[in-house]
Amino acid sequence: MMWGRAMTDQSKTVTRVDLCEAVYQKVGLSRTESSAFVELVLKEITDCLEKGETVKLSSFGSFMVRKKGQRIGRNPKTGTEVPISPRRVMVFKPSAILKQRINAQHRTNGDATTKAQEEA
Repeated sequence: MMWGRAMTDQSKTVTRVDLCEAVYQKVGLSRTESSAFVELVLKEITDCLEKGETVKLSSFGSFMVRKKGQRIGRNPKTGTEVPISPRRVMVFKPSAILKQRINAQHRTNGDATTKAQEEA
């Protein structure tokens, strides 16, 4: 189980409330303290990214801000060329450990499905 629900429910989006509840359940802080803790962590990550810093979380991945230069885009309806101004974008690069865990879970579910289909 992850975040207090079965792994088969993969369509659900994990929200701040879910994170706060997980901290409350697993760490033992009060709900108010859990909420404040989650907000503090998210604020720290956001502040670092705003400054252009890379946030690297071991065994999870890295959040980075990349600069994109100006380029010419095209309006899909009219075909008119439109300049796209330079901007910064946030990128997440998962760690090798996270990739392995995701793929191991996928293979486990895939193997179960294949075996069930073979038996039918």
